[in-house]
Amino acid sequence: MLDVPNKPEKSFADGKIQQGIADGVGVVTFNNPAKRNAMSLDMWEGLGQALLELRDHPDVRVVIMVGAGDKAFVSGADISQFEKTRHNAEASEEYSRKSAAQRALLADYPKPTIACIRGFCLGGGMQVAMLADIRIASDTSQFGIPAAKLGIAYGYDGLKHLVSLVGPSWARLLMYTGMRIDSAEAMRIGLVDRVVTDAELWNATMEIARNISGNAPLAI
Repeated sequence: MLDVPNKPEKSFADGKIQQGIADGVGVVTFNNPAKRNAMSLDMWEGLGQALLELRDHPDVRVVIMVGAGDKAFVSGADISQFEKTRHNAEASEEYSRKSAAQRALLADYPKPTIACIRGFCLGGGMQVAMLADIRIASDTSQFGIPAAKLGIAYGYDGLKHLVSLVGPSWARLLMYTGMRIDSAEAMRIGLVDRVVTDAELWNATMEIARNISGNAPLAI
């Protein structure tokens, strides 16, 4: 299990989004390990609340996003919620609007953000990770966008960030096939910035975060 050495100070979405601060670093934890941290609409909104509070906290200089447990960063959308949140066109549009608002907040976030990735990073999890400024992954991570296999559309913002990181050719291959790639391949194509072992992941991520937080804020 990923050793995240900070106690959550607040929680949102019935505890499925946790927020804490360690050494001036804000930490947002996706805490739905029973479902491999799959994102419900409540979790999207909780993520936005946590990010807003950390954005406005004077002691926080950088924010890490991490998944609870040892299976996933975020494994995608919580499909068990689709009957409630996407049961018709109107509900689906409302879901898309609300989740897109939280992604827009992350895209324009004024403080540096780091995705600390272990295990599955799929679909909506890829959207979150790609919006982070830096992506650090364990050597056991897997990445993919299974939208084509599920018969659902992937948002334009997610596609735009995918292309900006890996280029149009790899973006097509990932999207058309729904294939999964390992962390070594993800680093080779530019999807992640660094790959370390499971045991090193949290300490390596915190070292980068502390380094950033110690630099001149205006320069950052």
